[in-house]
Amino acid sequence: MKTVKSILCLLLALGLCLSCAACGQSGTAKTTQKTETAAQATEAPAAQAEAGAEAATPADGEHELHTVEITVRDYGTMKLVLDATAAPITVQNFLDLANKGFYDGLTFHRIMDGFMIQGGDPLGTGMGGSSTHITGEFAGNGWDNPISHQPGVISMARSGDPNSASSQFFICVGDASFLDGSYAAFGWTADEESLEIALQIAKDAKPVDNNGSIPKGEQPVIESVKVVD
Repeated sequence: MKTVKSILCLLLALGLCLSCAACGQSGTAKTTQKTETAAQATEAPAAQAEAGAEAATPADGEHELHTVEITVRDYGTMKLVLDATAAPITVQNFLDLANKGFYDGLTFHRIMDGFMIQGGDPLGTGMGGSSTHITGEFAGNGWDNPISHQPGVISMARSGDPNSASSQFFICVGDASFLDGSYAAFGWTADEESLEIALQIAKDAKPVDNNGSIPKGEQPVIESVKVVD
């Protein structure tokens, strides 16, 4: 089982990257995962929101939490809680970009129903980012991050370099716990309504390939990302 999980994580590392070539190499693996998790992501979103929050929230100690609101055109506003204790560098980077208005007007360019919705690329192609790259706060990079990739959890996309995350992020719409230890999860949807929006975005998407690529004119628009507290 460990060997299989390692292979899946490696394949997904190639897929959740900033390179179109690498994305193409991992399409088959992710399509299989999408099929396995699609029903789970749509049958009971309320239960998943609760389970996701429980899995994401560390069991002990006081954690520094922040709230952000991601407004998506035609869908509404998702409220997310970011855990700055579990992933301080990642959260601060996201808050800094949000406060600068970096995300306003960008899109979700890569969507796989049952898996995740990915956005935050100024190019809208999966190859762009901000001017900063941050340390990958996950176990495989020597960081103790307790947040599991459950439905509603937000995490950072990256290339094969563990310290290559920049501005691109993804929100899980299915059980993606096979990414635990390889990607920096840093928060979760605050309520059922917020998870429902992410699920609907994934359901409506019409990707043109097995990598979840969405044509430019059809990419859901992030109108704003606002820091609430």
